[in-house]
Amino acid sequence: MAAAVKLSPNELTTFPFSAHAITVTMEWLEVAMGLFVVYVGIRHRRPLIALLMVAQMALMLWFAFRHGAALHTEHNLFADKFSVIMALIIGITGGLICLYALGYMREFHVDHHPEFKDRRPLFFALLFIFLGAMFGVVFSNNLLWLYFFWEVTTLCSFLLIGYKQNTESTQNALRALTYNLIGGLAFAVGIVWFFLRGGSIELSVLIKSAPAVALVPAALLAFAGLTKSAQFPFTGWLLGAMVAPTPVSALLHSATMVKAGVYLIVRLAPVLQGSFVGIVIALIGAVTFMIGSFAAIGTSDAKKVLAYSTVANLGLIVICGGIGTYEAVWAGVLLIVFHAVAKCLLFLCVGAIEHKLHSRDIEKMAGLVLTMPRMSVMLQIGIAGMFLAPFGMLISKWAVLKAVVDAYPLITLFLVFGSAPTLFFWVKWLGKLLQITGPLKNVEAGIGRGEWFALSVLSALTILTCIFFPLISKYLVEPYVTEIYGQSGHLAYGNFLIMSLMLVMVSLFPLSFFNYGWRGKVMDSYLGGANAGGSTKYHGAAGAVREVQMSNYYFGDILNEAKVFRAGVVIGLMLSLVLAGSLFSL
Repeated sequence: MAAAVKLSPNELTTFPFSAHAITVTMEWLEVAMGLFVVYVGIRHRRPLIALLMVAQMALMLWFAFRHGAALHTEHNLFADKFSVIMALIIGITGGLICLYALGYMREFHVDHHPEFKDRRPLFFALLFIFLGAMFGVVFSNNLLWLYFFWEVTTLCSFLLIGYKQNTESTQNALRALTYNLIGGLAFAVGIVWFFLRGGSIELSVLIKSAPAVALVPAALLAFAGLTKSAQFPFTGWLLGAMVAPTPVSALLHSATMVKAGVYLIVRLAPVLQGSFVGIVIALIGAVTFMIGSFAAIGTSDAKKVLAYSTVANLGLIVICGGIGTYEAVWAGVLLIVFHAVAKCLLFLCVGAIEHKLHSRDIEKMAGLVLTMPRMSVMLQIGIAGMFLAPFGMLISKWAVLKAVVDAYPLITLFLVFGSAPTLFFWVKWLGKLLQITGPLKNVEAGIGRGEWFALSVLSALTILTCIFFPLISKYLVEPYVTEIYGQSGHLAYGNFLIMSLMLVMVSLFPLSFFNYGWRGKVMDSYLGGANAGGSTKYHGAAGAVREVQMSNYYFGDILNEAKVFRAGVVIGLMLSLVLAGSLFSL
């Protein structure tokens, strides 16, 4: 019989179904998925894809036939506060993304991209399968079940990224598949290793095992988490995922795919704490945070900025998992919550803006407060939620900084140098929304009710998660951390009062723009008394009439995006090799 266990109290909830039948069904489905992936590798002439999949299939089939009779689990499923947090994130943000996608995908095919085959039934089927697999990931205690759901997310992401079926989307989908198969192979090896050394395939048992038994499989599973969460050198697949329709980007970057990776790493934090493996994983996260933040400065593509920001913030969560102290885990779980809500809002806003402006270039969003006033307010809320006090992301980052200073002070340098560019690219974007050089036409009409509803709810959630920060911490995060470590980080009452006052002050700023489009009066800019018939032209040298131009700094020569990205790949690859080498000494 299969059972679900709540890890802290000794209360078991038993589900009356046959776990053996489910396991066998999963095994056959894995074989079917594996054969399909092998076919994809052969068809697209990607032998590495086929070889990685064959290696996984061979290992897991051998494991099933050789040790299948001994694979007994006491609890195939479990639920604790961390599982509940993840389930809420997946269910709420994932559901809102699906609702948003109804109107977005109709507009995508009918008005903007009639050249792409309309495969919306498949699209929505994959979304729901994806979300279902994520629920499986966060509630599975049986590592074989977790591995199955893990691979389902890999396959769904491949199909969703390649939805357009053109050359660019196909190439990026194949890259995502390759990187995640590398992690999948490490996951499979970790399961087999733990069973042969520890005699179990339960995640809860792995977490409680002695380091001599648990550290190698935990490192292998954490490596799978690094690939899934797009840490350097595996970041390229997440950047390539932007070719997919916006709901896919939001789903992969905020609620599901990447969160599966950091979820597993944070789960394994007690095993990684104080180990060399944990230090290397924390360094990979630190490098990813710093390099991702600098790379975001060098691009004006809104989706790319969001992608690099996602990679960077996931690096912070990876740091927390690698450090593994109670303070770090407390901060890491809070980061997962706040990042999911705010980043989902930002991606969906950019998708709607792209449809109306026919561009996702940040420079083209100048004066959005007039052209799309309601959308501008929501985008401002999302941006504020990512970097502005008292929103949870900034508070959580301070908690990460405290945990790093207490554990590994040298990693603090990565946080300091990574945080400065974060402020820079968010302020640039926010300023562009408010930049006005003359009257602009409102183009906001035509956005569907479902899209407005999803965006409105996410905007409210971004603010509410800040307001209820102490309650989220007290009733969800702190109990989980206390169950594992016997103590937890917390927010002092005085800090709560300060946050509340700051929130009221900050909220007045975007609210003042709700009626700006029809009540605000736009005056000509004062160009030193040299205006030439309006606010966009002026008399320059020798009386020549010149056009006013305003643009952000991107430091293309100093912080060239491609060069910064390559540096991150090289450093990440070196650290990954160190991580692999460390396993041979354990």
